[in-house]
Amino acid sequence: MKVLKIITLVTVLIATVSITNAQNDKDSTDKEGVISVMKLYKDALQNLTTEGTFELFTEDSKVFESGGVEGSYAHYIEHHLGPELGHFKKFEFSDYEIDAEVDLPYAFTTETYIYTIVLNPDEKGESRTIKKKGVATSILKKMDGKWKIIKTHSSSRNVK
Repeated sequence: MKVLKIITLVTVLIATVSITNAQNDKDSTDKEGVISVMKLYKDALQNLTTEGTFELFTEDSKVFESGGVEGSYAHYIEHHLGPELGHFKKFEFSDYEIDAEVDLPYAFTTETYIYTIVLNPDEKGESRTIKKKGVATSILKKMDGKWKIIKTHSSSRNVK
């Protein structure tokens, strides 16, 4: 009888460890997927394009930037970021760090970075460089097996 109890206990422990490991693997895969979405968006901006970014956001997404409500991502691109990118010679992120937490079906990210924008030369041929320390938080939702940004907020301040 004692041997049967020990075998049962060992079996339960092995099953628990296996389930925990499987869940950890799934959590790790989801976390990697979330980070991948955020990096795709960052990389597009560094390439001065919005191409391929619309599928990273939900249609009813909400964008908040430095105290402003920008509307959906599509509205933000059409009325804010899209026109700005045309004035940039360079948009670069440095000291980039991202933290992601998954709580299915949602994920929460915090990105910190320094961004440097070099503006195209003006009519006098002079260019200007903007360098700021930024932070962004985003909420993503897993929909049909894909992570999509539903809300994002970014703000920045001068680098000291």
